[in-house]
Amino acid sequence: MLIYHIVLPEVWEKFKDEYEYEAESLRIEGFIHCSYRNQLDDVLARYYKNAGKVLILHINLHYLTAKFIAEPSTMREIYPHIYGKINKSAIVDVEERIVN
Repeated sequence: MLIYHIVLPEVWEKFKDEYEYEAESLRIEGFIHCSYRNQLDDVLARYYKNAGKVLILHINLHYLTAKFIAEPSTMREIYPHIYGKINKSAIVDVEERIVN
């Protein structure tokens, strides 16, 4: 099963040669925000409008070593959250997308 994490290219650049990826939200909120495929367009429109280029990390839950919880979030919709750093071996693809 895949879940998705949106990251700005300049943030991803800092972690591209590291073993693990850590979003700022992990330090601030205690987890990394992710989405299911059907939630991506809404999340991009809500939080990344006019961001230009973003990267979408495709995360395979079977390879993820951190704790994963699907729980209520925005508008009581269930979103996937990762409670720890994302091991790079769980990131099976990095998709580039332009957001206007």
